[in-house]
Amino acid sequence: MTTLTAPAPTRTDGLRQTLLLAQWQLRRQSQYLPLMVVVQVFMAVATVVGYGLLVGDPDPVTALFLATGAPTITLITVGLVMVPQMVGQSRIEGSLDWMRTLPVPRIAFLLSDLLVWTLIALPGMALGVLAGVLRFDVDLSIAPWFLPATVLVSLTASAVGYAMATVLPPQLAMLLTQALVFIVLLFSPVSYPAERMPAWLQTAHEWLPIEPMAQLVRAGLAQHTFAMPTRSLVVLLVWAAASLAGAAIALRRRA
Repeated sequence: MTTLTAPAPTRTDGLRQTLLLAQWQLRRQSQYLPLMVVVQVFMAVATVVGYGLLVGDPDPVTALFLATGAPTITLITVGLVMVPQMVGQSRIEGSLDWMRTLPVPRIAFLLSDLLVWTLIALPGMALGVLAGVLRFDVDLSIAPWFLPATVLVSLTASAVGYAMATVLPPQLAMLLTQALVFIVLLFSPVSYPAERMPAWLQTAHEWLPIEPMAQLVRAGLAQHTFAMPTRSLVVLLVWAAASLAGAAIALRRRA
């Protein structure tokens, strides 16, 4: 008697499942998507306007830091603040556990979520660039690799936020996001050079992902003025890989 076995899933099947899950996630959050975009736009414009009030009429280099810092803050905030809050809320209400019962690989579920959050972060980033250019009257020199670099920054921030929301208890993860807002805005070398910070904080940011994210976006928007250190790129890629692995392991353990 011949036993029929199901064909093994192929890479094409995995990609199709990931894209279908991402489409479903977008539709599931369709009523909140306009509000999320509005919040990002407000954050980007408010960052530019607020820093402009603080510094007044900055010199050209400072203006470039501020103009390139606004879109970076938007990307980082979506990944490190909005993602943990939404995932944590899903864990509390049980919807995340229900979605894990779907007959799809856990890695497809994770990648679809990260794809959705990466796409959500891009409109605010683009408007942040526009607001910075208009407010500080700077000339950008955009690198040809800027778009994939932006996707990498958004994906890494979302992966770190997702890992934080799946590994930590939901309440702790959401509480931590409140502290991260102030850390990103005030105590990270995103809109100002790292040399202005105390030595111990400079050393800490050499190993954290926030400064490499800022350096990558800054170098992509003003390649004639700023460069992306190779070490920072390696640190960023390590954080992205570690966060993806941590989130994937957490999803499997809670399956």
